[in-house]
Amino acid sequence: QVQLVESGGGLVQAGGSLRLSCAASGSIVSINAMNWYRRAPGKQRKLVASITSGDSTYYADSVKGRFTISRDNAKNTVYLQMNSLKPEDTAVYYCNAPMVFTTDGYEYDYWGQGTQVTVSS
Repeated sequence: QVQLVESGGGLVQAGGSLRLSCAASGSIVSINAMNWYRRAPGKQRKLVASITSGDSTYYADSVKGRFTISRDNAKNTVYLQMNSLKPEDTAVYYCNAPMVFTTDGYEYDYWGQGTQVTVSS
């Protein structure tokens, strides 16, 4: 069993910064890519940023230049540094690890419970 636990969400004024963390724990052998998604009120969940085990990154156009994804493989943790936040960044942010290789010899797709980010104007 593997758990992803997010932290770091909250309320911030426009132009401010927040840093999200997502720690994976449990019967983990290795984790390939780790992703951050978000779901804004009334909208579908969208991919925000992704990082591979080799530290290749992807960013949605809406966050390029403002958000930075990173990971600590030794801690099985992924981070999302969010700068210059805008009201339109308000959403529930979810951590996702789509290919977690576990001690039972299989790969699984895991999601965190989500953390609320609210940006006030």
